[in-house]
Amino acid sequence: MIELLHTATLVHDDVVDDSNKRRGFFSINAIWKNKIAVLVGDYLLSKGLLLAVENEEFELLRIMSRSVKEMSEGELLQIEKARKLDITEDVYYDIIRQKTATLIASCCASGVNSVGADKETIEKMRLFGEYTGIAFQIKDDLFDYGSDGETIGKPTGIDIKEKKMTLPLIYALNNASWSEKRKMIRIVKKHNENKKKVKELIQFVIDTGGIEYAQKAMHNYKDKALAILKEFEQNEANKALAELVIYTTERTK
Repeated sequence: MIELLHTATLVHDDVVDDSNKRRGFFSINAIWKNKIAVLVGDYLLSKGLLLAVENEEFELLRIMSRSVKEMSEGELLQIEKARKLDITEDVYYDIIRQKTATLIASCCASGVNSVGADKETIEKMRLFGEYTGIAFQIKDDLFDYGSDGETIGKPTGIDIKEKKMTLPLIYALNNASWSEKRKMIRIVKKHNENKKKVKELIQFVIDTGGIEYAQKAMHNYKDKALAILKEFEQNEANKALAELVIYTTERTK
């Protein structure tokens, strides 16, 4: 069910983002255009929800339906804010919690629910997934700036080209002079396809401490996720989840 719903959101994402590639292959909308892609996404969504209904897993249905709702809200919020470029840190966290972290959170909640855990335990593991998902997304945002040097390689600037306000840039703008801020926002708005200008913006974020700030925030969420795991029995499953959290923040791609 989770795989079907996740795939449905990816198919729809490619339509929203006008993306022609997904995991190294042509996306559905690239091959069969948007009308077919939207219908395929709808079909996958309905198949996933029907799995829960047919098996009378109504709590699972509730958990996953909430996740799909929040992912849609997060996407809409990001589109709205991309027009004005007025994203605060609070709004940034709202977007990544809804767009990315909510799916991982619902996976964790669903797994715990499937073995009959109480509501308190389900909520704890939902939070574990949310914290892990937020750390995962901040790591993704850092890739755009080549923050790990030799492991990531050259910065890509893809988020800047797509006018996405991520945590390193938000912090840098909040700690810049009025003239610097105005200049950098102009690059995002008007010169986001200019490689030289994008490189200048990336260097500005690095020099202003945006990378270090985002890394600190990422590790903070990693630590919050690991702290939840310490409340449970230390066994192989617990160890595997802890390794997942660590991989999330140390991965190189």
